[in-house]
Amino acid sequence: MSEPATEATPVGTVHRLDDHRTGRNTWVVDLAKPRTGTVPAPASEPDMEPSPVGEAVDRPDNPLADWLTLPDAPVLPVWARSGASVVAHVRAFGRLTWWHTRYHGFRAPKYLVKTVLLAARGFYRAVVGLWPTLSAQDHTATVKALRAQVKVRPEDVDLAARLQAAHWARTQTRRWRFGTAAVGVAVAAAGIALAPPLLQAGITTAVVTPLAYLGRGKETRLLDQAAPPLKVDMSAQQLNEALRAAGLLKSGGGKDDKDLPKVHCTMGPVRDGRGWAVIFDMPRGGGKTASDVLAKREVIAQELGVDEIQVIMSRVRAAKGGNAGRVSMWVADDDPYLGTPNPSPLEKAEKFSIWEPVPFGQDARGNRINVPVIWQSMFFGGLPRRGKTFTQRLLTAAGLLDAYVRHYVADGKGGADWMPMKAVAHRLVMGAEDDAIEALKAMLQELLQEMERRFALLRDLPTSVCPEGKLTPDIMVKYNLPVIFVTIDELQEYFTAMEREDRDQVINDLCRIARRGPAAGFISNFASQRPDAESVPAKLREIITIRYSTQVVDRTSSDMVLGKGKAAQGADASVLSEDHKGVGVLVTGPASYVTVRADYLDGPTFAVLCRKGRALREAAGQLTGDAAGDVTAAADAAGVSVPAIVSDVLEVMRHSPRMFTTDLLAGLVNLDEDVYGDFNAERLASELETAGVKRTSKQVKISGANGAGYQRRDIEAAVPAEVLLSVGR
Repeated sequence: MSEPATEATPVGTVHRLDDHRTGRNTWVVDLAKPRTGTVPAPASEPDMEPSPVGEAVDRPDNPLADWLTLPDAPVLPVWARSGASVVAHVRAFGRLTWWHTRYHGFRAPKYLVKTVLLAARGFYRAVVGLWPTLSAQDHTATVKALRAQVKVRPEDVDLAARLQAAHWARTQTRRWRFGTAAVGVAVAAAGIALAPPLLQAGITTAVVTPLAYLGRGKETRLLDQAAPPLKVDMSAQQLNEALRAAGLLKSGGGKDDKDLPKVHCTMGPVRDGRGWAVIFDMPRGGGKTASDVLAKREVIAQELGVDEIQVIMSRVRAAKGGNAGRVSMWVADDDPYLGTPNPSPLEKAEKFSIWEPVPFGQDARGNRINVPVIWQSMFFGGLPRRGKTFTQRLLTAAGLLDAYVRHYVADGKGGADWMPMKAVAHRLVMGAEDDAIEALKAMLQELLQEMERRFALLRDLPTSVCPEGKLTPDIMVKYNLPVIFVTIDELQEYFTAMEREDRDQVINDLCRIARRGPAAGFISNFASQRPDAESVPAKLREIITIRYSTQVVDRTSSDMVLGKGKAAQGADASVLSEDHKGVGVLVTGPASYVTVRADYLDGPTFAVLCRKGRALREAAGQLTGDAAGDVTAAADAAGVSVPAIVSDVLEVMRHSPRMFTTDLLAGLVNLDEDVYGDFNAERLASELETAGVKRTSKQVKISGANGAGYQRRDIEAAVPAEVLLSVGR
């Protein structure tokens, strides 16, 4: 025991609670330090600091601590903590009132008929109940007893007289009671008949209401059970019933609803934007967790009477005051992902720093979703024509507006989606033909060499300049090491077109870039359709940090894109429909996911951003590689017009010095089917001749085979000489 204080605490001493808490926290820190030996008890410490004068009111041994400590509960309820919330709830109350008014208003005739029937039954019950009084049953017992005695002793005159008197008294009582009742009914009828209509209605209501109440039964309900849709109202009872139907709460078995387990709502249900929000805890003892609730999303939505796309659920983690059984749920009034697409903020931006999170889209509640791409690798998947490529381009587009981002782009489909990148990309590979595959392999080797060069440079830098061995914005500018954005679309086209040996090598190269590249400033942005083991192997998918999936056919396909087991956790892209274009599930971590309606960035706008990116790089001296030799862009800069057929043919022949006519036509169709879908060899030759192309030979030899074709030098000869000189061709 410590020595008692020698001086009494003065009356009115001011206690500084922060000082006491600081002391207690320091003690906790001391306990957290590693202990190398036995720690003596605090009472035996010779140099322990004496306790400060006074007592802290929040000490656990203070008998008034509970009374003096401020409660943790907020003063205002959740719905009243902001003006917007109050307005939302007032509107919700108005909608609920209007819905009930319409619901019961249409059923008013039915309620009137039911009221009349109940009143009739009530009148019958009233007559049956009053009959003993009207018939003087209280006198009948005496009459019956005397009559029985008279039968036994008929010679008894006094007994006969008493019977006669009792019978007369009963008769008189019946007469005045029935008369009084008849007069009352007659007066009421006459009053109703002679009264004005408004008073008649009041008297009728005053008479019918108690009769109808008397005619009710235990199961009788005058009004129909009004169950408004969730768009109008949501209650804790609906939530409990839905969870019970999903098998997450114990069901009745004949028990009263009061005895059944229920969830504890720590918030709501309250109005939140265009829906209802609720946070609840699963009851203890049932063995059900928040993860079990997330896995039953579809069943819960069905029981609530909405589509599962309207139900947004997530666990509430400990950092936000949650536990393993706490769930946050938001139920939208309607499909929150439909409507007019949201234009990307990048559309009007003049510059952007890739070191900042990229504007990506909005969640169901309209909250802005930004994706940090630096130090990350990304994978996009989903069915065709669901906005996968448009969404993938959002992240690449952010890099267009940063002059210190160098783009490496490969498109296995070889269509028009990525064609504008030729004005910016350091390397651009289009299609999955043999020459394009060779160009892709060369591009990956170039990337690996650059990655190793950067790591060697970063290792040699002092820690004062490069403290973590990673690229920084200052190092990027000082040593001219721009961030490298590697974009590959339609990966499955390359893998299915490659020989096994080449395929394995390319996969290993991509894995090295995605795994080690981020520290050197490499950002991987890959996309594919359903990434099964044949098209995109798991060893590549599993090292990707950020994943996004548009609609897929089933939960298995969703897990292939987003990660194994993600659908069971609620991250399921198979719940999306054909109407959800540009909508997908974004997974940013092991337990972090959100369904996002991606920003819209169409092809023409993307092309404008590419031109902006080229201008930024020219001004910063960062225009390199294939973009520096782009004929069309150079012609635009020089104010020279190059026929579209010439620039398109040069684009198709980017990786080939010569090409057969059939392959060239196929490439042009793939580039723009609307323009070149009807072209044949004769029309192609005519259009090129009109554009000034003079063929030195109509036959070309490729891999030992001769056939009709074109030389790239013949096409380039139709381009003005000053343009070719400016691009160094």
